[in-house]
Amino acid sequence: MANPFLRRATEFIRDDTTFLEIVSPAPLTTFLTNHPRKPDLFDLPVRILGAPGSGKTMLAMLAEFRLVEAILRDLTSETNKDLAQALAGAGFLEDGKPRVAAVRVPMESEYRDFWELPYDDAIKTKLALWLVQARTMLALLRGLTNGDHRKLEDIRFIARDASEAQLEQIGGLTAAGIRDRALEVQRAIYSIGASLLPPKIDDLPREAIDPYQPFECIQEIEIDWMGERHIVRPVAMLDDVHSLHPDQFEQMFTALARREIKFGRWLMMRLDALSPSAVFRSAKSLATHNLKPDRDFIDVFMQGGENRAKERKRFREMAADMADRYLPRVQAFRNRNATQFRRLVPDEPPRLSEAKLRELSAQVDRDQRRFEVTPARRESIEALVSAYFTGAQSGDRETEVGLAMIRILMARYANRVSSMQVSLFEDFDPDPKTPLKADAGVAEAARLHLNELSGRALHYGFDTICDSSNENAELFLQLAGALVARMETQAIRGRSLALLAPAQQDVLRNKAIEIMDGWAFPFARHVRAIVDHIGRECREVSLTPNARLGYGANAIGILEKDIGELLVSSDELALVLKYAVAHGAIEVTREYGQGGKSWCLIEMSGIVCLAHGLTLRRGGFLERDLAYLREIGG
Repeated sequence: MANPFLRRATEFIRDDTTFLEIVSPAPLTTFLTNHPRKPDLFDLPVRILGAPGSGKTMLAMLAEFRLVEAILRDLTSETNKDLAQALAGAGFLEDGKPRVAAVRVPMESEYRDFWELPYDDAIKTKLALWLVQARTMLALLRGLTNGDHRKLEDIRFIARDASEAQLEQIGGLTAAGIRDRALEVQRAIYSIGASLLPPKIDDLPREAIDPYQPFECIQEIEIDWMGERHIVRPVAMLDDVHSLHPDQFEQMFTALARREIKFGRWLMMRLDALSPSAVFRSAKSLATHNLKPDRDFIDVFMQGGENRAKERKRFREMAADMADRYLPRVQAFRNRNATQFRRLVPDEPPRLSEAKLRELSAQVDRDQRRFEVTPARRESIEALVSAYFTGAQSGDRETEVGLAMIRILMARYANRVSSMQVSLFEDFDPDPKTPLKADAGVAEAARLHLNELSGRALHYGFDTICDSSNENAELFLQLAGALVARMETQAIRGRSLALLAPAQQDVLRNKAIEIMDGWAFPFARHVRAIVDHIGRECREVSLTPNARLGYGANAIGILEKDIGELLVSSDELALVLKYAVAHGAIEVTREYGQGGKSWCLIEMSGIVCLAHGLTLRRGGFLERDLAYLREIGG
C-alpha cells in the first residue's frame, strides 16, 4: 500500500467510508466552532481563506450533507461520534439532526473560460453565475436523495418572503421542477462555453440568459428525516474560487453578497486571490469596492492567527489526530500495532559522543582564554547555568548544552566589560553594568551553536514537525510522510520504528529543501532567492559567539511605514511578497514595536527554518529596508 502521508487525501479516497475513516474533525473545531461570528456563518457570505494544503477542500467535503447523513446513520462508530460532535459544534447539526444541507461545487477552470467570451462583463458574469447556481441545485438534489433512499417527492423547497415573482424562473418549489429547470440552464450555458466559436450575442439561447436565481429565491428545504418532516438551511460551498479571473471573482462575489439572499454561500479560496494589502492584513481589506468585511461578509483564515502559541497548540492537536488516523493505513505500523505517531518521533534530546564532548570542552576552555575570563568569573557563570537547569522546564539539559551556554555567556561578559576602564592588576574582574542571565533564549542559542560546532540535531520531535508546518495540514503530512518512509525502511531491516533525533533532522531538512525546490507558484524564483539569502544571514548572525539575538534570528524587519506604502503601490515587490505569504514561504507580523519604531516582521516559514537550520521560536530580527529586498530578490 502506498504511503498515504505522501499523497493528498482527496487523491486516494475511493468512497465515503474510507474518507470518514481518515478525516479529522479538528478543522471544524479549530476554524468554525470558536469563530467569533459563528452565529452568522450561514447567513452572510463566508470566505474560507488559506494557503494550498491548509484543509479548505477537506473541510468542505466533510460538511457535505451526504456525508453528514452517513455519519448520523452510524453513530456506533467512535470516529463518527467524534465527527458528529464536531459538526454540531460548528453549527451543521442541532439536537442530533442536520441543521444545514451543504453541497460542495468545484470551481474548475471552465468558469474562468467564460471570462474570455466576446460579451459584455455583465453577460459573462451572468453566464458563470447562472451555471454555478444550476450545478449547485443539481448537486444539492443528488446529496439529498443520495442513492434513492429519499425520493424527489419527499423534498420541498421553501421560498423566502417576497420572492413569488421569481419562482417560475427556477422551476417552482418542487424538487422535480427545480431539477428540470437546472438541467435546462446547465445544458444551454454549457453549449456556449463548449462551442468552437462563441455564438453571437443575439443568438444566445433564452434558457441561458433568462433570469435564473435560485439562491435569491430559496430560503429553506423541507425533507423527510427518520420518518418526520424536517427543515434544513441550504449552503453552497464553492471550492477553489481563486481559479476565477480577478475581475470575474469581484463581480460574482458582489452578486453573491446581496442581502436578500438567504441561501448560505461559502467560498473556499487561496490567499493569493487577494490583494497584497489583504494578504498582509494591513487592514480589513475589501474584496470589492462596495463591500465591508464583518458587515457584508465574513473571513475565516485557516492559518496565521494573532495568538501564535494558541494556534500552534490547536494545530498540534489536529495534526496528532490526523497522523494517528493515517497510521493504520501503513502496513508496517499495522503489523507492529503502532497507533500513536507522536511515539515514533520522540523528543528525547541527542547526546554527543564522549570524543565530541571532549572537543567541545576544549573549545570552551580556549574561548575562556580568548575572552580573558578569570576562573572565578567562569565559576559564577557556571553557577548561573546550573541554576537555570534546576528550574528549567525543557527536557534538553544535557552536559553539552550547559557548556555551550557557558561559552555564550563568557562572550557576552567579554563584550560588556570591554568598554570599561582597564585595570593594571591581573585579577581585574569587574561586574558588567547589565548582569548576565542564563535563560531559555541562551539555551536555544546554545543548541543552535551545537548544531554548527558538533553537528548535534536541532530539529526533532513531534512538536517541531507541527511547528515547521505553519498550521498547514498538507505540509505536516509531507514532513510526516518523509519520516514514515524512513520508518518503513527500518521496519524492513528489522529495526525499531521510532526515529532518533539525528535521523529525524536529516529527513526533515532534506524534505524541506525538496519542498522549496518544488515551489512553482508565481514569482517562486524571486521568493526562493529572498528566503535563501535571509536564511543564510540569520544563521550567520545566530552563530555569533555572544548570540546577541537570544533564540536566534529567523526574520527581518522593514519599517511599517515603508511596507504600508509598498502594499498599495504597483511595485512588483508587493506581488512577490504576496505570493510568498500566500504559499507559505514567509509569515508576516504587522506593527511590531521595538526601539521606538514600528516594524513589519517578515519571518521565515517553518520549512525555510528547517532548510537553513534556524530556530522555530520567535527569535530576533535583522533590521533591513525595501532596497535590500529588491537587491536579494533578483
